Amino acid sequence: MPGFEIRALNDADRAWVARLLTEHWASPRIVSRGRVYDGDRLPGFAAVRDGRPIGLATYRIDGGDCEIVTLNSLAEGQGVGSALTDVVKDVARQAGCRRLWLITTNDNASALRFYQKRGFVLVAVHRGALEEARRRLKPEIPLVGLDGIPLRDEIELELTLP
Repeated sequence: MPGFEIRALNDADRAWVARLLTEHWASPRIVSRGRVYDGDRLPGFAAVRDGRPIGLATYRIDGGDCEIVTLNSLAEGQGVGSALTDVVKDVARQAGCRRLWLITTNDNASALRFYQKRGFVLVAVHRGALEEARRRLKPEIPLVGLDGIPLRDEIELELTLP
């Protein structure tokens, strides 16, 4: 991996993980499919360059499924997101998971491109999921997302693992 290393998160990372999630996700609390996760408490990996984090992936394993809960690259176009996705995929395989999946939002065209280029396929659009999550679980979810697009729906993608 050119110019950076990937390492597992540890307890000393939790403060910067909480700050990054708050900056990029409005809170360390992450909502996915009607459930709330403390993103700064999930297992995950950091991409690090010169001692500074430049990327984060968190995940959770439930039976034969592994969900990428968050993925952030602070150095886009340099392979950080791909490397973090690959390491979570490896963990999922080692845990015996048959499916790697994630949720993105209806405004995030770059995430849809990123994941589909890596073999993920669209499996569902959960209409109105963000409106419901905002009402019941996480009121700090913004009303408007990237490019001025109203945040309404969750889009589910998956990758079948061999």
